[in-house]
Amino acid sequence: MNKGLFITIEGPEGAGKSTVAAVIAEKLAKEGLRTVITREPGGIDIAEQIRRVILEPGNTAMDARTEALLYAAARRQHLVEKVRPALEEGCIVLCDRFVDSSLAYQGFARGLGIDEVYKINQFAIETMMPDLTIYFDIAPEEGLARIEKHKGREVNRLDLEELDFHKRVREGYLLLLERFPERIKKIDASLELEEVVGEAFIQIKQLQELR
Repeated sequence: MNKGLFITIEGPEGAGKSTVAAVIAEKLAKEGLRTVITREPGGIDIAEQIRRVILEPGNTAMDARTEALLYAAARRQHLVEKVRPALEEGCIVLCDRFVDSSLAYQGFARGLGIDEVYKINQFAIETMMPDLTIYFDIAPEEGLARIEKHKGREVNRLDLEELDFHKRVREGYLLLLERFPERIKKIDASLELEEVVGEAFIQIKQLQELR
């Protein structure tokens, strides 16, 4: 069993995951809790290099299976090099995206199959799964509108997909919520930032009490 807590944050494009994760990490640090904030794909040098390949807007020829395999490769390196060591040191790890992203995006939205993509990722993560996943739910139209307004945000290849693709991503996440209700907790990401942070923080504190 891990000494720390592994918490992942999931949601469609424009759900505000990275913003909320940063605020939560600050709140946890103020309570004296050792916290590591990271992201997928990325978080460490090798995975960041893979991220650039996956999300490069010009890489429109990328096959769906290639995409799924690249995500799994980045995930493996990130897990081994950053996540596991932090957990072994007793840290709370807040990760912006993890395996559920692959299940929703490549498994469901790309049509590869949730179970098939999970098998690919089992090789990468072995038995490692989050202690808690906070899913930020938002209508695709609203999420994409936020991206359009937020000029400083990275615009990647997935942001440029058609609206129907983003609708399928959300549908995929909602299916995962039904499949893993004990692990995945849904929060309405259309609420004000303060409310979203507050609800997410309550979920984390409840998890701490159970441990």
